[in-house]
Amino acid sequence: MQEEVNEKTISLCIKGGKITAQILKAALIKLLAEMDKKKQRGKGEKSQCKKTGRQSIKSLQKSGAQITNIVVTDNNIKSFDRVARKYGIDYSLKKVEQEGKTEYLVFFKAKDVDVMTAAFKEYTSETLKKQKRESVRQKLEKVKEELSNHRQLKKEKKREQEPIR
Repeated sequence: MQEEVNEKTISLCIKGGKITAQILKAALIKLLAEMDKKKQRGKGEKSQCKKTGRQSIKSLQKSGAQITNIVVTDNNIKSFDRVARKYGIDYSLKKVEQEGKTEYLVFFKAKDVDVMTAAFKEYTSETLKKQKRESVRQKLEKVKEELSNHRQLKKEKKREQEPIR
């Protein structure tokens, strides 16, 4: 492992008629300067990049905006994450258990109220569609019953037709 770390290679391409030690030295200095610039740019981008989506309550409070919350009693709150990311909402979840019931408090910035209501409308419509939708197993059971009934009808028709001849 240590040998792999020590044996890193760098490819450098220089165009020229005659390569001297001075030209090679200048090219390596430029290469090192570019590598340092990339490292500094990478560090700066990470600190400037705003985190969106699910966050801790502390990070929401650090932003300086007023925080409001909504109580949700849905057990499948994870599916809300996809909708919230779609709308670009900064939010935080806190699980609260009262009298055997589990509730989730969804904290978000007060300035995002309109966006949050739109996201919740979409989320609730999706959950209602899922509840109304019939499960695949139930559909399979119905098809099995229909096929068995269909077979029985064919057998009965054939039995009735034979004595009539």
